[in-house]
This record gives sequence, structure tokens and C-alpha cells, in this order.
Amino acid sequence: MLSSETDLDLLQQWIGRSETRSDLIHASPATALAATLGRDAGWRDGDPLPPLWHWVYFWSPTPAAEIGADGHAARGGFLPSVALPRRMWAGGRLRFDAPLAIGDPAQRVSRIVDVKPRQGASGALVFVTVEHRILVDGVCRITEEHDIVYREAPKPGAPAPAPKLAPTDALWSREVTPDPVLLFRYSALTFNGHRIHYDRRYVTEVEGYPGLVVHGPLIATLLLELLSESMPGRSVTSFAFRALSPVFDLEPVTLGGRPADDGRSVLLWAANARGEMAMQAEAMLA
Repeated sequence: MLSSETDLDLLQQWIGRSETRSDLIHASPATALAATLGRDAGWRDGDPLPPLWHWVYFWSPTPAAEIGADGHAARGGFLPSVALPRRMWAGGRLRFDAPLAIGDPAQRVSRIVDVKPRQGASGALVFVTVEHRILVDGVCRITEEHDIVYREAPKPGAPAPAPKLAPTDALWSREVTPDPVLLFRYSALTFNGHRIHYDRRYVTEVEGYPGLVVHGPLIATLLLELLSESMPGRSVTSFAFRALSPVFDLEPVTLGGRPADDGRSVLLWAANARGEMAMQAEAMLA
């Protein structure tokens, strides 16, 4: 856990901190993401942006002098100065009230809503929850809660957590090979400098992972792409996802999904080559 109650008090001082970024939802990032995902797209002003594609907008262009050793912005700015060395996108919950459209001038209003320490099987954890509200002309189009997890470095000889097996009853599935080019392009599109996604020496020697880590948001986006292809014409009103274990560029990942029994939602998941769950998700449909 944290070394003292004082550490927790200091971290919780970040709760309520906010920042606002503006961006034009222009066609170039969407065109580049479509190419990265292998999707044809010719965008015109007014075309709706697919769900989760807003992640390639609202960059945080941190100056080089303010970047930490892991390639992210140094801690202690907008995000709290958690001392634990590993940080990853753990999951999120989104509500889509209306789509963003190509040509929209938009704002993203972000706020730290919670900082929670926990003790997991692998050691100390700190979860930070950030709320993002995406507005156009003052009207909220997307509300998102984004979970970031900070964790200890692995201890030598520590047992790996028991994996959860993915479902075997997928109605739709697709295998994706997350090669380094895909990871680099997605990092570039999201202006994500985190070295675990492109620097093999860093990720294996410093953070102790076996290979390049596939972005959680990229996996979530691929899951909604699978839904869109499998149920064309249906719109997503909300989406929740949780990363359960990392996926690496060393092996393919299988995306799966099926409608839930309630007839209103869809269950989605991503599994590694051993059938172990890497991400689970649920989408609500209009």
C-alpha cells in the first residue's frame, strides 16, 4: 500500500482538479484511424464519428522537458503524483448521448473524480478515475469515466494471478495480430508516448513485460468495430470495458461477442492465444 496516510492525503488533493481542451473534429485523424484499422472511409462534414474514435482527438501535447521516464507526462500535473512505477488504462464507462460529427468544434472537460489505493495479489495498486465530458456548443455528447491503474513492479518469483477463461459461445469472432506497426500507428494517432507500446528494450528490461503491450483503448475500439460489422445499423448508447490482463505483440488476440439474453445489450471480450480473458465489455444498444 502507500507508505503512509499522509501519502494518501496528498494524492486525494488531486480530486476535483480539472482541465479543458478544445479540438476540431476534422477528417484527417479519422481517415488515419480508418486506415490503421483496415477500414475504408471517405469523410464529409457532418458524418458521425464511430464510438470511441474521439480518443484520437484532444491531444495532450506535453513539452519534451516535462515527460517522465516511461514516456508519459511526468506525474504531478493534471494526474496525481503516484509513486508506483507501472501505469495502464484499466477500463472505463461511456455514455453516448449523440455522436460527434466531422467538422464539429468540440471541448473536452476533464476532472479527477477519485483516487483509491488498494492491495492486490500482485502488490500495491492506486486507481485514479477521470471524468471526461465532450461538448459541442455547450451540449454534452459523450460522458466518459476513465480508470487508470498504477501498480508496483513485479517481485521476482511472484506467482502470476490465476487467469479467467474467455467464453466459448461467441456468435461473432475475429482474430487480430497486433504487430508493432499497428501499435506504433495507434500511439501516434493518440499522441501516446508511453514506451510500453513501442520500445521493446524498455518494456522488457525496465517494466518486465515479455513484449510490447497492446493499448487497452485499441482493444476496446476493435471490439466495437466487431459489433458494428456484426450488427450494422444498430447504434451504441453506452459501453463499459475492463482490462483483465495485458495483451502483447507476441501472439494473436481473438475478439468475440454475442447478444445478451436481455435483447438490449451485447457482451464482448478479447482473449489471448491460450483462451484467457484479456478484456471484457458490454455495449447497450438503442
